[in-house]
Amino acid sequence: MRQTNSSSIDGPTPFGGISLTTARLLWILLILATLYLCYFHKLGAIGLVGPDEPRYAWIARDMAESGDLVTPRLYGQPWFEKPVLYYWAAAKTFKLFGVSEASARFPSAFCALLATLSMAWLSWKLYGTETARWLLLLLPTTVGMIGFSHAAATDMLFSGTLTIAMVFAAVVVGLTWNSDSPILPRTPWLALLFLGFSLGLAVLAKGPAALILSGSAIFLWAAFARRWRDAFRCLHPLAIVSFCATALPWYILCTRRNPDFFHVFIIEHNFKRFLTPEFQHIQPFWYYIPVILLTTFPWTILLVCGVTRATRISRRTFSNHPALLFFLTWALFTILFFSISKSKLPGYILPALPAIVILISRYAVHLLRENKHSTRWISLLTGVAFLLLGFGLQHYARKLPAMQCVTPLCGITRIWLIAAIGGVVIGGLGCIRKFQLSLLAVVLTALSLVIEIDRFLPNLDPGVSTRDTTLAVKNIWPDFSPQHAAAWQLNRSYVYQLSFYLHKEIPEWQSNQQKPDWLFVKKEKRQEAIQQGFKCATYAIYLAVIPCRNVESLNRLSVGNSGGVH
Repeated sequence: MRQTNSSSIDGPTPFGGISLTTARLLWILLILATLYLCYFHKLGAIGLVGPDEPRYAWIARDMAESGDLVTPRLYGQPWFEKPVLYYWAAAKTFKLFGVSEASARFPSAFCALLATLSMAWLSWKLYGTETARWLLLLLPTTVGMIGFSHAAATDMLFSGTLTIAMVFAAVVVGLTWNSDSPILPRTPWLALLFLGFSLGLAVLAKGPAALILSGSAIFLWAAFARRWRDAFRCLHPLAIVSFCATALPWYILCTRRNPDFFHVFIIEHNFKRFLTPEFQHIQPFWYYIPVILLTTFPWTILLVCGVTRATRISRRTFSNHPALLFFLTWALFTILFFSISKSKLPGYILPALPAIVILISRYAVHLLRENKHSTRWISLLTGVAFLLLGFGLQHYARKLPAMQCVTPLCGITRIWLIAAIGGVVIGGLGCIRKFQLSLLAVVLTALSLVIEIDRFLPNLDPGVSTRDTTLAVKNIWPDFSPQHAAAWQLNRSYVYQLSFYLHKEIPEWQSNQQKPDWLFVKKEKRQEAIQQGFKCATYAIYLAVIPCRNVESLNRLSVGNSGGVH
């Protein structure tokens, strides 16, 4: 059975008695605001965090400066943990916009946008305008898409390019055919070309996992839908040639220049990462269940209700729902594949998120059209979830050293207030059976939280990134030289961050070595450093900066009321 196109259905409008043209304009403005705020707003609000962001940004900057686009290098040495796509993209943005946190994160945001638009196009072809419209609001506002689109890492590039490949695969297998399509459809040459191209980009983003995830999902779909002939169209020579022309040149060149590339990247960082606990990311088999519930927030309740409804479809009638099967096999195989892996991280599951959200969007449109009693409970539970989020954020904020006034006695934080008011409005609209308005209230609450959290993030910067510390050191001590600096007993995240911001690898100082002119240590290790023979020490928030030559500058680095470094 071919899927029919219902794109002519606009669905009900929540904007009262205004004209259809005005309503469409309001939808467009809301969608554009959602895409911008969730993906591009204040990409540089916080410094590079963790160990991965500064490492990947360093390699991209090195490529931009050296012009060597084949061998990724960290501190001058080949680094084969990930393929090259992110480094290429970030190196280009560094050249266009300068080296900054926003430039480093722009490739992820851009890939998130492309993935969202491609999924919206597919949902429009399959289900109509209304579902596509809601997907453009639901997918960007998920925690997973917001978080990973603001990360200078490979996860979103891999998920985005794989999502685009799966969209073209849906075209190739005939899911987008409808009653208006010819009886003998033409070969989808363009879809085949872009299927191979986007799948090649996914392999350049993270490796052979792209072939396993896409191929297994498509052929599982063929097995359940009994459409093997359609699935084998994805192996058309044009798709294979396009894939090889995209992915293989870099792999061949990198292998020729670096004989150990195959062993380090394929064996150690793919097979060993999947089959052994060597990389220490050990989690239980069910780890991705709570991860999925978190990454789909604030649409988690809709997801749970949609899964409950999907289980009621009998196994015999599944073959009559080819599109549903396609998205289910796509999402479930991704979850199962990484659940089996011995190494688990939240970002691994990101490729399943677009498939899950298109099903959530379809279910939301079904509820809107049916106007069922269950919508009341969905709105109420979603409102309660926002209230709990607000209380959780408020409780956690009290433990942040950078915050000076977060308790109810000195004023309710705006993040808590937005979450609380939003939760009450969402639940209240559900009680009066205004489900569409309730959904829009969820979107607006999520956008308000994004704006306020982006405004709040710089307060956390000194505690999670060394950006402020390095800027302060350069401003306060003009004679500071990273050539004569070292780190002592810092975790690797801080060391990578210091190295990136100082544009020089900061080595670990050993007590049997000559004392450096400048030493970066943890704040609580300050006294131990003095006991090691350093005569002076001053600190900024969490990091102590010890200038051994410039005793007069002692205590010039201090913490202001806002938590920033002065």
